[in-house]
Amino acid sequence: MMKKIGSILLAMLLIALCTVPALAAEDKDNSFGAYDHVFIIGVDGAGAAFSQVESPCFDAIFGDFAYRHDAHTEVVTISAQNWGSILTGVDYTTHGFTNDSLKKNERDSSAPNHSIFYYARQAMPQAELASFVNWEAINHGLIETDLGVTKVRRDTDPKVVDEIEAYLNAGNAPALMFVQLDSVDHAAHTHGGFSDEYFTAVRRADMLVGRIYNAVVQSGLMENGLFILVADHGESKHGHGGFTVEEGAAILAVTGKTVNATAMDDDTHNRDASAIALYALGIAQPEQFVSRVPADLFGTGTRAVPGAVTIHNRTFSTADLDDAPPILRTITNALKKAYHAVMNTLVDLPGNIRLKLNK
Repeated sequence: MMKKIGSILLAMLLIALCTVPALAAEDKDNSFGAYDHVFIIGVDGAGAAFSQVESPCFDAIFGDFAYRHDAHTEVVTISAQNWGSILTGVDYTTHGFTNDSLKKNERDSSAPNHSIFYYARQAMPQAELASFVNWEAINHGLIETDLGVTKVRRDTDPKVVDEIEAYLNAGNAPALMFVQLDSVDHAAHTHGGFSDEYFTAVRRADMLVGRIYNAVVQSGLMENGLFILVADHGESKHGHGGFTVEEGAAILAVTGKTVNATAMDDDTHNRDASAIALYALGIAQPEQFVSRVPADLFGTGTRAVPGAVTIHNRTFSTADLDDAPPILRTITNALKKAYHAVMNTLVDLPGNIRLKLNK
């Protein structure tokens, strides 16, 4: 009899020991599907620059939450390759986008390597989805044409943000919204990646991010909203498209009610924004994704997110081309196109040759 009781107690102990880890794993994070709204704010060419200038809006929004200034970019530090990965969750060799292909070719849901908007629409047929960009190629060639996504393009970043404020103030409540600001990259191409003009453009972008965040807060959407900031690539003295450490580092920052105060792990990539967004909305990660939710990004509890941030009105130069004459913007864009055409050609060369050419 005692042996039988002992056997029963031993079995109960084993069950308890096996159950504890399972419960711990289940309780580790309660963020899957915990959000009704995800906002991804992309700042083209910002790299790690928010850590290199005073950026009070960034600090107020993300300082007590999760961020990494040197998240990995795609090997090819060009916009299409990186925005493509950020919005599809696969690497650039899989999606195959180039700047020219996005400008020339629209695509619908029958195309491979769906954007996260496709998965959001499949999961939420009636949801409002939106994309506001300065660089038209994203809305034209990356986000599918048949998903009912509200797409807006304006030719300067302040105009993009004006449209976002009007859209949110009108009562729209997107489940998923993407934003691309382009002025920082313009400044790098015009004046160089480490120039005073470039850092002035970053400071201005910080204010614009603050305006977007405040519009989200004032619309009441941050209570169950996740706010993500990401860059496609960094810059070098001569622009981007090369293989320097600076070009291959990018900000990824996340604020939300279940986000830990943490420096994301060393394997964090800018493309992880896609996995984070779908996870927060309760959408299972697609099988082909190589993006992931960084370890310890989310916690088990909830806490208050920052309220509206203070935006200090400062005077900036026209270094980021927002107020420059149209002819100057046209010339700059032509130079960018020629530069990217050369760098896209170099992608297919052996790595040792690419590195030599980049020096």
